[in-house]
Amino acid sequence: MIFKDRGIEIKTREQIVAMRAAGLVVGRTLELLRSEVKAGITTGDLDAIAEDSIRSAGATPSFKGYHGFTGSICASVNDEIVHGIPGDRVLAEGDLISIDCGAIVNGWHGDAAITVGVGETAPELLELARICDESMWRGFAAARLGGRLTDISAAVEQHVRANSSYGIVEDFVGHGIGSAMHQPPNVPNFGKAGRGPKLVEGLALAVEPMLTFGKQDNHTLEDDWTVVTDDGTVAAHTEHSFTLTPLGPWVLTALDGGEARLKELGVTFGPLAD
Repeated sequence: MIFKDRGIEIKTREQIVAMRAAGLVVGRTLELLRSEVKAGITTGDLDAIAEDSIRSAGATPSFKGYHGFTGSICASVNDEIVHGIPGDRVLAEGDLISIDCGAIVNGWHGDAAITVGVGETAPELLELARICDESMWRGFAAARLGGRLTDISAAVEQHVRANSSYGIVEDFVGHGIGSAMHQPPNVPNFGKAGRGPKLVEGLALAVEPMLTFGKQDNHTLEDDWTVVTDDGTVAAHTEHSFTLTPLGPWVLTALDGGEARLKELGVTFGPLAD
């Protein structure tokens, strides 16, 4: 049975462990895609690889057919922030691509994203991707049972502000995840700590900072999906789904559960399985 507190889904430990299966499908698919990113491949090619990987694992792509979306991944290139539709676009040397992926196993969802440089990529773009990824992990590190949701938000923002002048996208945020891909509560990537719902055992969240090299202002293209920067500057997007156990964070879509990165930050790793 799934318990909901004010619309927020609270899972049992067994259900969180079931979510790990979906998380591993997503994590393995993204690592495969990372190895396949190269100049000359199309975003549609990457989508086909992703769908085969997900279905071969006995899972279902979360994105395909979601509100009419046609891909198994979102493939957002350069000034595309999020929700890029995979198709015939050919990746070129020096591009920066964000790949968002979701999978369902036995009714439970996993959701994660990576940003990857194509071939020889400008150091400043790789730095954008690095800070984006680091800020997400700082968010996990700030999460504690009994704390508040915006403890995560504040940690993401503080890391970005302390290390860059990048724009933090405010229109698109993280979210709860579990028996549906998108659930309450929203998880902003900015704000003051100590606000929002309490962080409790059984809550699973997808944390996904989106940063821009210039201003964060954006708009959606005529395809009604692809979100791009208004000023044409490059964007980065990273995401993992995670939960808190009595021991600490457990990153459900990271292949090692987040152990290595959390230990680097001095945070106790809190797996329920593996």
